[in-house]
Amino acid sequence: MISVIFDLDGTLVDSEPNYYESGRHTLERHGVPDFTWEQHSRFIGIGTLETLDLLKKQYRIQAPLEQLLAEQNAAYLELARAGTEDFPEMRKFVERLHSEGVPMAVASGSSREAIEAVLAGTGLDALLTTVVSAEEVAHGKPAPDVFLEAARRLGSDPADCVVVEDAAPGAQAARAAGMGCIAIPYVRDTAVDAAFAGVGLLFRAGQREFSADTAYEWVSEHPAA
Repeated sequence: MISVIFDLDGTLVDSEPNYYESGRHTLERHGVPDFTWEQHSRFIGIGTLETLDLLKKQYRIQAPLEQLLAEQNAAYLELARAGTEDFPEMRKFVERLHSEGVPMAVASGSSREAIEAVLAGTGLDALLTTVVSAEEVAHGKPAPDVFLEAARRLGSDPADCVVVEDAAPGAQAARAAGMGCIAIPYVRDTAVDAAFAGVGLLFRAGQREFSADTAYEWVSEHPAA
């Protein structure tokens, strides 16, 4: 049987505005004003820890990485608990897979606390009970570790798994894991990224084009190993 592994941010839920605000606020506290959405968008799909490490080096921030991570996580959790919207068509897809008994998991670069807060706040925790955070593996995306660990917890062969992703690093990770991939680019301009060239199903216009029925049909026809 095919198993489906979902990215969280930008795929199941529209959490990027909250990540941007929490990141912007954290950077501002450490002497980096006017961090723009355009700058933030370059890091979409990369884990919070990896993103902060890159920004710390780029802006020569003196604070320890662990402090930056704690500050951003606290700011993000406050925003996430106040409200995170899921994508209705994606929820429809999850609900249909759940009704058919398809094994599913969430594999995300966010902290486990953040993942659980968002899933609980949207009610998706009732449908998606297997969760893997990048905190629990050696390497975040574009390394395949979170997807391989999700497959292990589901008891599935990687070749029998399909990943649903919104970002190029996630698509790269799916390929490295030997898994199929449905891609819904969160940033529409990235649809031409080479990482999306080999995916099984690409919705070039992102969530506004995504169809639960089309995705379900593709998953149903995806050959199991």
